[in-house]
Amino acid sequence: MLVVHAVWADDALTLWAEDSTGCAVTASRAAAAAHPYAADAETLRAALAAAAGEDPVAKAESGELEVCLPSTARHPLPSPALPPPPGTVAARPRALRRWRVDALVVRAGACALLAALRGTASADLALGADLAHLTAVHAFAEHLVAHARLAPLVVGEEPCARWRPLLTGADAAHFADLAAALPPAAYAHLDPAAPPDAAALVHAVLAALVDETARTALAADPPADAAPWTAALVGDEARARHLDPALADRLRESFDAAHRTTRPRLLLRLAEPDPEEAEDAWRLELWVQSAVDPSLRLPLRDLWRGEGGAWLGPDAETAALRALDRAARVFPPLTRALEMLAPDTVPLTLREAHAFVRAAAPRLDAAGVTVLLPAWSERAALGLRLTVRDRPPAGRGGVGADDLVDFSLEAALGGQRVDLDALAELARLKQPLVRLRGRWTMVDPAALRQTLEFLRRRGRGRMRRSQALALALSPAPETPAPIESADADGALGALLRGDSEHRLTPLATPPGFHGELRPYQRRGAAWLRFLGDLGLGAILADDMGLGKTVQLLALLADERARGTAGPTLMVCPVSLTGNWLREAARFTPGLRVRLHHGPDRPHGNDLARLLGRTDLLVTTYGVVSRDADELAAIPWRRVVCDEAQAIKNSGTRQARAVRGLRAETRIALTGTPVENNLGELWSIMEFANPGLLGPAARFDRAAGAGDDGGRAAALLRRRTGPFVLRRLKTDRAIISDLPDKQEMRTWCTLTPEQASLYRAAVDEMTERLDDTDGIQRRGLVLATLSRLKQICNHPAQFLGDGSPLAGRSGKLERLEHLLAEALAAGDKALCFTQYTAFGDRLAPHLAEVLGREVLWLHGGTPRPRREEMMRRFQESPEPMVFLLSLKAAGTGLNLTAANHVVHVDRWWNPAVENQATDRAFRIGQRRDVQVRKLVCVGTVEERVDELIERKKALAESAVGAGEEWLTELSVAELREVVRLAPEAVAG
Repeated sequence: MLVVHAVWADDALTLWAEDSTGCAVTASRAAAAAHPYAADAETLRAALAAAAGEDPVAKAESGELEVCLPSTARHPLPSPALPPPPGTVAARPRALRRWRVDALVVRAGACALLAALRGTASADLALGADLAHLTAVHAFAEHLVAHARLAPLVVGEEPCARWRPLLTGADAAHFADLAAALPPAAYAHLDPAAPPDAAALVHAVLAALVDETARTALAADPPADAAPWTAALVGDEARARHLDPALADRLRESFDAAHRTTRPRLLLRLAEPDPEEAEDAWRLELWVQSAVDPSLRLPLRDLWRGEGGAWLGPDAETAALRALDRAARVFPPLTRALEMLAPDTVPLTLREAHAFVRAAAPRLDAAGVTVLLPAWSERAALGLRLTVRDRPPAGRGGVGADDLVDFSLEAALGGQRVDLDALAELARLKQPLVRLRGRWTMVDPAALRQTLEFLRRRGRGRMRRSQALALALSPAPETPAPIESADADGALGALLRGDSEHRLTPLATPPGFHGELRPYQRRGAAWLRFLGDLGLGAILADDMGLGKTVQLLALLADERARGTAGPTLMVCPVSLTGNWLREAARFTPGLRVRLHHGPDRPHGNDLARLLGRTDLLVTTYGVVSRDADELAAIPWRRVVCDEAQAIKNSGTRQARAVRGLRAETRIALTGTPVENNLGELWSIMEFANPGLLGPAARFDRAAGAGDDGGRAAALLRRRTGPFVLRRLKTDRAIISDLPDKQEMRTWCTLTPEQASLYRAAVDEMTERLDDTDGIQRRGLVLATLSRLKQICNHPAQFLGDGSPLAGRSGKLERLEHLLAEALAAGDKALCFTQYTAFGDRLAPHLAEVLGREVLWLHGGTPRPRREEMMRRFQESPEPMVFLLSLKAAGTGLNLTAANHVVHVDRWWNPAVENQATDRAFRIGQRRDVQVRKLVCVGTVEERVDELIERKKALAESAVGAGEEWLTELSVAELREVVRLAPEAVAG
C-alpha cells in the first residue's frame, strides 16, 4: 500500500509516498539520510497513473525532496494511514529528523491531478493528510473561479499577470478554516525551527491553484477581447510571459481597484525578548495587511515612509491610524503608538504581554484586527507526567486489577520536565510568563502553587493497577493539572500504548470450540480475556464480517475450560437471538445456552435456578428494559451488548437499563466505529467502563473543544483507545488471514404477524395433505413452500395487498442493517431475490431507508438499461446497492465492483446460488467477497438449509433444481420441515 504525500514547494506540486512493504528504496542512496520506507519515483508515478490516469502525471519531473518527520533514533514514524512496517514496534517520536525521499514535481497540470485524486482511496493507495488538504484547497479554488470571486493582479519585479482570489464573507471564513486545518506534513519541507504562517502558506497555494484553474477555464472558452492584458491571463503558457513595463503600470492602476474595495486590516505581532534581553523587553510589532490577499503584508514603518503598499489604496495611512485607535480602546498600551509620529513598535512589560495574550488578543481578533502570537500561547503549559512500574508478583500468577504498582508524578512546563525545587522557585516568583531553559511558557501562578503542594503530598507511592489506569486516562477533579503523558511497563504499559493486542499471546483454540480461529480472531479473543482479567470493559468494533461472534464464543469456551464461574448475559436485538443460539450450537456445543425472551420467560427463583446451569443467557434490549430491576439484582460474570449502537442514546430507558446491570466485566460489540459520533461514544463507553469518561456534560464540553489544536481529540483517543479494538477488512494483516470467499448464514426471526400467517399456511397444508396424492400432492407442497418462503420474506409479499413494508419483517430488518453497514464502509453489494414482484417494492423501500439509489434489474429490464446499470455499478466510486432477480441476473454478468453478496430468499439449489454469487466472485475481483444467506430460524428455511448441507456432504449432484425434490418427502418429514419452532418468533 502507498500513502501519497504532497507539499507545495517552489510554486509546484511535489509528491512523495510511503510504501508499506518498506523495501522500495534503491540501494544507491546514502542510508543515513534516505527515508527507509519511501517509494521510488517510478513506483509513485505508476500508482498515480493508475489512480488518476496517465495525462495528469505525464509531465511530472522526477526529483528529490527533504522532509522533516517525527522520528525515533532509528527510523521515521509511519503515516497514521499506513500500518507499521514489519518488525517495527510502536514508539514515541524523539525529535523531528530530516529524511530524503524520491519525489515527482508537477509544475503544469497540478489542478488536473488534484481533481483526479480527490476522494481517491483503495487497498493499494491512500492520501496522506497533507495531500488530502491540498485537494480541499483545490476544491475551494474551483468554487472561487466558478463564482467569479477572483481578480487580476500584476506581480513580481519582472511584471507578470496573475489571477488572485477575492476572499470576503463566507469565503473568508472558509479560507480561515483551511488555514487552521493545515497539517504539519504540509510544511515538512520547511525549516522546523521557524514554524510557517499557515494563512500565508495556504493563500500562496490557493492563489496558484486559482490562477491555473482560471487560465484553463478561459483557454477552453477564450474571450473575444484580444487585448494584451487579456492574452496574459489566458492559457498556461502565458504565465511565463513578462509584461511590457508601460502596460504593467497601466494594468496595476486598474487591477489595484479590485483590492481597494475593502479596507486594509491592522496586524499586531507579539515578539518575545531576545535571549540576552531583559524579561520586560517585549514588543508589539505593527503591520498592515490586505483584507483581500492575506499574504500581502507591510510593516507600518514602510507605510509611513511611502515605500510599497500601492495595493492598499490612497487612504491606507488614514485607515491604519483609525484601526490603531480602535485597537487601543481594547488594549490600552497601544495608546503609546498613537502618541508617536510614525509608530511601528510598542514596547510591553512582561505583565502587559501576558494580558495581551490572555485577554486582549481574542477581543482584537473579533474586532477585525489580525493577531499573531507565539506558538507556545496555544499549548497547555502545565502538565503532569506519570510513571508506573509493576511490583514483583506476590506468589500468584496472572495479572489483576487490584495488584499494587509503584507510581510517581512529576511536573512539566511547555513539554520540559521541572523538578520540585525549580517548581517551588517558579511558584515563589508568581509570574504569569516564565522563561525556562530559553523557552517562554505561559502559566497560572495559582495552578503552579497547587501542583507543587499536590506533588509534595501525593507525588509518589503505591496504588492498585486499576487506580493507576484511571489516573493515566481520566484524572480525578482534584488533580491540579492534566496528565500529559504516562510511562508504564508490563501489562498496563501495553494497554496504554494501544498495542496489547499484538503483544499478547494469541488465544489457542480452546477445548470445546469447534472450528478454526483465524490469527486476528485469536488475537482479538486474547485481548478480550486480557481486559477481562484486569476487570476492564472492552469495545470490539471489528468491521462487518470479521467474526465478532466467533471471538466472543471462543472467549466463553476458554473460560469454561478454565473453570471460571458465573453466567454471561448477552443482550442483543430481537432479530439476532436466533443467530446467537445457532452460532453457539455450531461453534461451542458444550456451552449451556438459554434464551430468555417471551411471555413465558422465568422470573425470581425460577430464573435463579436456570442461571445455576447456564453459561450464556441470550436476551433482548426490550426484556432488559422491562425487567431492569430483576436483572440488575443478579451478579453477572459478564454483560455483552451486541449491536451496541442500540444504546448510543444515553438518555433512553433502554440505555439506562443496560448500564444499570451489575457485572464483573462488560463487552460491547459493534461493526460501526464508535469514534464517528462523540456523544454516542460516551454512552457506549459508559456501559463498557462506567465513569471512565466522567459525567456526560463534562465529556461534551471537552469533546466540543474543536479549536484547541487537536488536544481534546488526542486526549479522547488516549482515554478510549486502549479499550477499543477496531480491525478493517482493508488492513493487510487482516486480508491475509481471510479466505477469498467467505460464506455465512445470517439468521433472522419472524414478527408476530409473520408467525400468524406462517401457522395458518402450515395448518392448511396439513389438513389437505392426507387427501391428495400424485400431481395434486406435489402441487400442494410446492404451493405451500412458496407461500412460506414469501411469508418469511415479508407479509406484504404474501398478501399482495400493497401494504407498507417498514417494521413488519425480521428478515427485512436484518437486510437493512447489513446494507447500511456495507455502505458505511464504502462498499458495494449485490442482493438477489427470486421474486420480481417483491423486488419492485423492495428497491424503492431500500432506497428510502438507505438514503441512496438502489439499482433494480429483472427479466423485464430493457437491454440498454441493463447495460447502463451494469456500467454505473462497476464505474461509480460511490458505495451502491444492486438488487437483482435471480433468474435474470444469475449468469452472464460481471459485477466485480461488489464485495458483498446477499441472498434475500433461497432458491434451494446450491448450483444456482453459486452462479449468482459468481457475478462478484470471478476473475477481476481484487477484494474478498462476503456472501450472506438470510435464513429465518425455526422455519422451513432453516430445515431445508440443513437438508441441503447434508445432501451436499454426500454428493453435490444429489440436490436437484429448485424445491421439487422436497415433494418426495414423506408426510412426517414434510411436517417436520415446515414446523414453526418457538424461537422463530421475535415477539
